[in-house]
Amino acid sequence: MNTTLWNTLNELKSEKYKWVDLTHELSPETPHWYGFKPLEGTLLFDYMPGTPDDMMAPMRCIQYSVASQYGTHVDAPRHFHEKGRTMAEIGVKELVYPLVVIDKSAECAANPDFMLKVEDIQKWEEQYGRIPEGAFVAFRSDWYKKPNLDNPDENGQPHYPGWDIEAIKWLVENRSIGAIGHEPADTDPATVTTKEGAYPYPGEQYILEVDRFQIEVMRNLDQCPPVGGIIVCSFPKLRDGVGFPARCFAIVPNE
Repeated sequence: MNTTLWNTLNELKSEKYKWVDLTHELSPETPHWYGFKPLEGTLLFDYMPGTPDDMMAPMRCIQYSVASQYGTHVDAPRHFHEKGRTMAEIGVKELVYPLVVIDKSAECAANPDFMLKVEDIQKWEEQYGRIPEGAFVAFRSDWYKKPNLDNPDENGQPHYPGWDIEAIKWLVENRSIGAIGHEPADTDPATVTTKEGAYPYPGEQYILEVDRFQIEVMRNLDQCPPVGGIIVCSFPKLRDGVGFPARCFAIVPNE
């Protein structure tokens, strides 16, 4: 019997590695895009004392109502494109990637409208090496620490960082990446999504058009190194699914 994989798993769970949860807890208080209602739950059956007779059962069961792009979630290509792949069409090998983390948290703290550009990626490569083919590239902004992802000013204008579409194109065309992720609820910065007269989501439109998925509203990227980790992105195999809350985690060297 070949137990190589079991041994590998035991090693990954050893003190040599750290497992980092990149997912917000799912609840009515979960950070989410302003256009969605908070998660709602309706109790269907229960075993607790005081439960009405018509609900009394040996188990507890709750029916949840939640927007498809709520909290930490996946955006499938079908989210923006009628002929794009759905969640059910994303293969299991596409759920695990080498993890690359580009840290621009200091820049985002100084400028909440920061846009990650091609030159930022190239400078990152000068320090850490070439981004591997098929990587999951995460933009670390530490935005998950914000009490309000939209970060509005006194006039109600949102301010949050995001990707320059040219940076995403460069990663796809020159490094053949597998997916991207970020901490705000949008791919593009607020200066783009709220620009009058402009198409509000060019970066998101592009990454889904080229048949990649993305993970939004991530957290704890500050616990992951720039290179050397792997990321697992788990979500339901939902027929015609355009997106859904996801559970993502990283396995990184414990250095």
